[in-house]
Amino acid sequence: MIIARSPLRITLGGGGTDLASYYGEREGFLVSAAIDKYIYVSVMRPFSPGIYLKYSSLEHVDRVADIQHRIIREALAMQNLEKPQIEISTLADIPAGTGLGSSGSFTTALLKALYTHQRKIAHAQELAEMACEIEIDRLGDPVGKQDQFIAAFGGITSMTFHKDHRVTVKPLRLSRKTMFDLEDNLLLFFTGFNRTAASILKDQHVRSLTGDADMLRNLDYVKALGYRSQEALESGQLERFGELMDEHWEHKKRRSGGISNPQIDKWYSHAMSNGAVGGKLVGAGGGGFLMFYAADRSRLRQSMADAGLEEVRFRFDFEGTRVVLS
Repeated sequence: MIIARSPLRITLGGGGTDLASYYGEREGFLVSAAIDKYIYVSVMRPFSPGIYLKYSSLEHVDRVADIQHRIIREALAMQNLEKPQIEISTLADIPAGTGLGSSGSFTTALLKALYTHQRKIAHAQELAEMACEIEIDRLGDPVGKQDQFIAAFGGITSMTFHKDHRVTVKPLRLSRKTMFDLEDNLLLFFTGFNRTAASILKDQHVRSLTGDADMLRNLDYVKALGYRSQEALESGQLERFGELMDEHWEHKKRRSGGISNPQIDKWYSHAMSNGAVGGKLVGAGGGGFLMFYAADRSRLRQSMADAGLEEVRFRFDFEGTRVVLS
């Protein structure tokens, strides 16, 4: 049996500029961090012929083309397996639809497990590019490239999305004190809302492609915030970074009416009055996790607990997609 895992992620600045509809014309940039919440994929050879899949549903088919799970079907199709006899199972620390990049994480873990099962090596850059090919090129999903690359590489990382579709990945230069302080003071709270990012991202994609001036100005500004966030983090100005998160959130909400709602706005205001310097919804919006940088984390934790939100504590992951059992 092979078990691979990929980390989930939080976006620290510049989110939304990783869609081809934007970076293909103007180049994108963001800062992302992998966290120690994972998606696991196991691959083994069963005793009986066929393809056995165990995720939120069960499948047993004889041909790759008959697989209902879109990502697994395309990943197996890429392997060109003749008469596959394989069993694939999945497990996640946090469910999908919560804004932490689960789809990209799942795809990189699946590819890593499949390659290892065949005694092949796939490095981080190759894993990320193949995962993007599956989700964006083959399946046509309106997603960016952040999730696949941060899952594959891990760490606290900047990414530049070039007009020719290349992605340059560079770890941030953080002191140990800055990294530990950032880890201690970034807090995640689950809103209780699961959502799909597809409708929000599709709207952004279409408006960017058609040259919508408001959308492009918004994304230009958010990209600049990504660079400013990197500068604040690398210089150890963490309260300044928190203030930039708040600025980012205000601009992010302007992209679509579906990004926030009155309840999320109420929780956000409550946090800002009780120890938060700044924050935002992680992911495309509409639900999932609220993330804050705290000046007073004890006060913020207590106030959000009183408001009925559950905190998910985390540390950063610096390993990226890897095999944990073979």
